[in-house]
Amino acid sequence: MMDKNSKIYVAGHHGMVGSAIVRRLQGQGYQNLVLRTSKELDLRRQDEVERFFVEEKPDYVFLAAAKVGGIMANQSYPADFMYDNMIMEMNVIHSAYENRVKKLMFLGSSCIYPRLAPQPMPESCLLTSSLEQTNEAYALAKISGLKYCEYLNRQCGTDYISVMPTNLYGPNDNYHPEHSHVLPALIRRFHEAREEGKEEVVIWGSGKPLREFLYVDDLADACVYLMNAYSGNETVNLGTGKEVTIAQLAELVKDVVGYKGKITYDPSKPDGTPRKLLDVSKLTALGWTYQTELEEGIRLAYEDFKNSEVRAER
Repeated sequence: MMDKNSKIYVAGHHGMVGSAIVRRLQGQGYQNLVLRTSKELDLRRQDEVERFFVEEKPDYVFLAAAKVGGIMANQSYPADFMYDNMIMEMNVIHSAYENRVKKLMFLGSSCIYPRLAPQPMPESCLLTSSLEQTNEAYALAKISGLKYCEYLNRQCGTDYISVMPTNLYGPNDNYHPEHSHVLPALIRRFHEAREEGKEEVVIWGSGKPLREFLYVDDLADACVYLMNAYSGNETVNLGTGKEVTIAQLAELVKDVVGYKGKITYDPSKPDGTPRKLLDVSKLTALGWTYQTELEEGIRLAYEDFKNSEVRAER
């Protein structure tokens, strides 16, 4: 287990996931945290990463840094998503190995699993069939990261673990109108429609795809728990085991935001993977379950969005 005085590096601490992990660590009494912004440390630059690890010598690493985005961003910039994610992962994981980091956690994404994987998706279905085309580049980069951890464990005896979160949301999310994921995008769209008095909100796709969502502070709690409780080559799915359609999600967000207009779907736009539900039986067997139900999580996320709007105006 991590000692309270252990030096812990959280890569990507300004992002939604990294900042949640920092909050959880500090809440549990871990104060010796090593944090760097992307301006202070460009994880795409091998020389900078190597120098950082030599100088700081962290004991533990949470690798939460990533270039992320929704369907539009993934389709528009696949080369960027592959290069940035792969180079960051390899630089950090390799430098962790070179500098004898005790344990590293690599955070991936449920999009690593096949497009038509069995539902719910068990960890064992990885690489059993083709990926979803709309985010293939990102998925391939994440698969490379988790496999590199696995190969280092086998070849060099390291203790590197990987976790695959489902769709995340919550404080410090990205609400960009084009580059965000579905839930923060819906929060912004319904909020702006209410503020501007629009009678209609148009949503991409049919509304039929099924998705699972995990509040990011629950995710952070699971990460710290597993860093202390799990070692092994097989990745661990992190989710709720519950799913909703995009249409049901839209209605939830609409109600929380207080929008009174109608919802229209644009089936000419892509739906993405038809269904993405993680099998969380392994996580449950390890002794962890989520706490935040979706409607309450959306309320918390909407409060964060409104606060972020206020901060942006100052």
